[in-house]
Amino acid sequence: MPSATAKQAATAKPSAKTSSAKAAGAKSPAVTVRVFSTPVCPWCVKAKEYLSEKGVPFTNFDVSTDEKARNEMIEKSGQLGVPVLDINGKIIVGFDQDAIDEALASHAK
Repeated sequence: MPSATAKQAATAKPSAKTSSAKAAGAKSPAVTVRVFSTPVCPWCVKAKEYLSEKGVPFTNFDVSTDEKARNEMIEKSGQLGVPVLDINGKIIVGFDQDAIDEALASHAK
């Protein structure tokens, strides 16, 4: 049975949404994180949960309904698969914790 978070993601309205995660140790507010995802993608949910747990604010784009965001994602990544994360211009395809941490750490320097 899907988790409550997966259910929430699957029923979320299809629009760009900014997470306002307020966990301790949040990175500098100047970091720009954009997540291109779909509501039914479990790895997308994991990526967004991971960013929220780290206190990193991000803007989510549902590429299943947002054609402009989908085209931007394809242009940036060359991929159709999700999730695609854009962390201050660094493109990460898939949920790769090490790459996410590295991109966030390079911004913090």
